[in-house]
Amino acid sequence: MRRVFTMSTPEYAVILSTCKDRTEAESIATRLVGDGVAACVSIVDTITSTYRWKGKVEKTTEALLIIKTRSVLADRVERTIRDLSSYECPEVIVLPIVKGSEDYLRWIAGETSEGQD
Repeated sequence: MRRVFTMSTPEYAVILSTCKDRTEAESIATRLVGDGVAACVSIVDTITSTYRWKGKVEKTTEALLIIKTRSVLADRVERTIRDLSSYECPEVIVLPIVKGSEDYLRWIAGETSEGQD
């Protein structure tokens, strides 16, 4: 797996991922927070996604994960999503946090552990 981040990357990130339903989303969220790779995972229930898959336009309802973490943990977040997702090609979009409230970012740092990457 190729690392997405460089040394100049912001320290914190929001990662977006979709799941087939709320049950799968809750399972992934619980694992990410429980393992200390995410400080918080918000679940947006029942979004509608329209996309092209294997040559066909598809439309389905999904649950959206909004994962708050540190940039150095993005690869671990992705591995966890890949391990637990029922999707053949799970969505993992990493967005750097370029600015945020100091208290909130400090809280993210305190609730996550770098461990082995």
